[in-house]
Amino acid sequence: MIKLTFRQGTLLISGNCRGGPHAVWDERSKAFRAPGMYYREIINYLGNSGLEFEDSVLDLLPCPDLKAAYLITEDRKTLRDYQEEALAAWETNEKWGVLVLPTGSGKTVVGIKAIADCNTPALVIVPTLDLLEQWKAQLSKAFGMEIGKLGGGEKKLLPITVSTYDSAYIHAEILGNHFGLLIFDEVHHLPASGYRTIAEFSAAPRRMGLTATYEREDGLHENLSPLLGGKVYEKTAPELAGGHLAPYRIERIPIALTENERELYEEQYSIFTTYLKKTRLRMQSPQDFQKLVMKSGRDPAARQALLARNAARDLAFNSEAKLKKLAELLQRHTGDRIFIFTEHNRLVHRISQQFLIPAVTYRTPAKERNSILERFKNGTYRAIVTSKVLDEGIDVPEAGVGIIVSGTGSKRAYVQRLGRILRKKEGKEAVLYELIAAETSEAGTARRRKEALSERGEKKGRKEQEKQVNPNGGDSNAQL
Repeated sequence: MIKLTFRQGTLLISGNCRGGPHAVWDERSKAFRAPGMYYREIINYLGNSGLEFEDSVLDLLPCPDLKAAYLITEDRKTLRDYQEEALAAWETNEKWGVLVLPTGSGKTVVGIKAIADCNTPALVIVPTLDLLEQWKAQLSKAFGMEIGKLGGGEKKLLPITVSTYDSAYIHAEILGNHFGLLIFDEVHHLPASGYRTIAEFSAAPRRMGLTATYEREDGLHENLSPLLGGKVYEKTAPELAGGHLAPYRIERIPIALTENERELYEEQYSIFTTYLKKTRLRMQSPQDFQKLVMKSGRDPAARQALLARNAARDLAFNSEAKLKKLAELLQRHTGDRIFIFTEHNRLVHRISQQFLIPAVTYRTPAKERNSILERFKNGTYRAIVTSKVLDEGIDVPEAGVGIIVSGTGSKRAYVQRLGRILRKKEGKEAVLYELIAAETSEAGTARRRKEALSERGEKKGRKEQEKQVNPNGGDSNAQL
């Protein structure tokens, strides 16, 4: 008789058999061994082969009837059409795969409905403690029961448990066979070399990924397919704008550097580009840049080039003209709630001090940050300036205006920041401003990011209204 058991994140296949998909012989245990993630595939292989086997892999936590416990509240009577479509696409794909939905479109609602429909112990994995608490509160409301927590110094496993990626990684070997469903929120974090162990060591036969930004700049999103299935459904912000999300427009505003800034920028950037030409290095991916960083540790010329590149970027990001334009935009939107985004904390503090706007960075204590967000929500504060800490993982109040002062190149950051202003507001159009240092590397990366987003469907479903505003304040129809 073939026996299938689970041990520390792996499957052991013993008895009279020749293994199975992805299984290799382990001399120490005198059995074939495979990563836990292949449980479903191996079960299908054994079943289709007509072989008799004893399956002792899953040791699911005792679980009540989740379908019966699921509370159909007033705001959850029916899923929105795209939420139904997303869930149906996932179910059609044998309950494996990633759902890509924009920020503010109700990804959590889809995940909760999947838990009810699967009616099996579920583990939800999130990147931050803030998201852990948000999921925990919504799950408790949805099912009227206590929700387990793994992270923040707590370890309590219950039929529905929420964990941080860090804690799930640490305990991956013991979590692997206790849950029938895994839900990875912000799933673009999963392909990282450590976190992917969570999926590899799990035998959970049902898996869902949720994200607004599927692609990673390092290309590792391609590894999601074997871990939990690839992308099975996607809706972009433009497709939902004006319906389930607020209508919006984007204004990309080129900012001219001062004469002195331009001279310093060209001097520093020339050092960087000269080194690249001399060494025949090409900056086409994060991996290419990492090579330069590695070389800078042993090559003085590489270090000089890297420092020059950083100095040039700082000039572009921190141009005085950008702060003047920011002042104009703040004056233009005196009655609106505004998020101001920058690439680095130094500019966050500069804007905060110059315009008397509360700042939120990774150094801001959680209690202070929550107080700032609450005052922003009730109208005490009309604007918040932040770097990257509000891009994801925190439930923020609605705002109608976003201003990206620096750091426009990242596709992921751009989509996340756009999502921060798209919550539905009756009769109001959201606007995202991008202040881009003209004729610099910032303009180039912004252009490439725009082209990449257009390729993945940014312009589907609506006619994007996009204006280019010249530094003197006039508008033109020219494209950046």
